[in-house]
Amino acid sequence: MTSGTGRGRTPWWRRLFGKTPPPPLDATREDLVVVASCFDDVEACSATLERAASEEPTWSADDDCVLRHHLLLPADQVADAISVAAQDGYAEATTGPMAQTPGHLPADVPTGTLLVLQRVQILDALHCSQERSRMAGLAQRRDGVVLGWDALQPAAEPPSGEH
Repeated sequence: MTSGTGRGRTPWWRRLFGKTPPPPLDATREDLVVVASCFDDVEACSATLERAASEEPTWSADDDCVLRHHLLLPADQVADAISVAAQDGYAEATTGPMAQTPGHLPADVPTGTLLVLQRVQILDALHCSQERSRMAGLAQRRDGVVLGWDALQPAAEPPSGEH
């Protein structure tokens, strides 16, 4: 008899006594808003998230978010980048609000195709930095650049009594 502790399985005692975890965030929800974003190579993820926790709309560190990376790649490299990123749970973003991406291209990239890769996860500074580095490597190996990243969460509901 197995213990039920395999990857992706809930232990029997949690099924019996624990709460059911909430379903994962749906990346296609229409009420998602950008709660954190960084399009500056030198700004640390920790600084961005600290600012996001104190500004409206407020980032909630305990809730899932849709982490998106904005890449600029040669058109012939986009499909390969999507398939490689899919191995880590990323998919091409085709819906949702777009962050304010820089209005200019980096000097070393005269042309390119914008690709936004996304996945749902709990966001913290360490994992954000790791994913940011991973995307930089993905883009660099395909003669592209990373423009930045943003995180989306559902818009907060107004307190009751307000209209």
